[in-house]
Amino acid sequence: MSRKGDCWDNAVAESFFYNLKTELAHHCQFKTKEEAKREIFEYIEVFYNRERIHSANGYLSPVEYENRYKSR
Repeated sequence: MSRKGDCWDNAVAESFFYNLKTELAHHCQFKTKEEAKREIFEYIEVFYNRERIHSANGYLSPVEYENRYKSR
């Protein structure tokens, strides 16, 4: 762990939540908690993990990256 106040403490989580907010939450008005849960689940499981490319994965989606390196 780095010391208190270091900006890289939660860099991965902060990056994810930034993307979630800018790509989904700021563009939607949820009527109920259930609708929000459903949309967030779909964003993570369908779009973020299966379609969205990530620079840390060599510009592959997490599923593509995992499948590529599982078969080795």
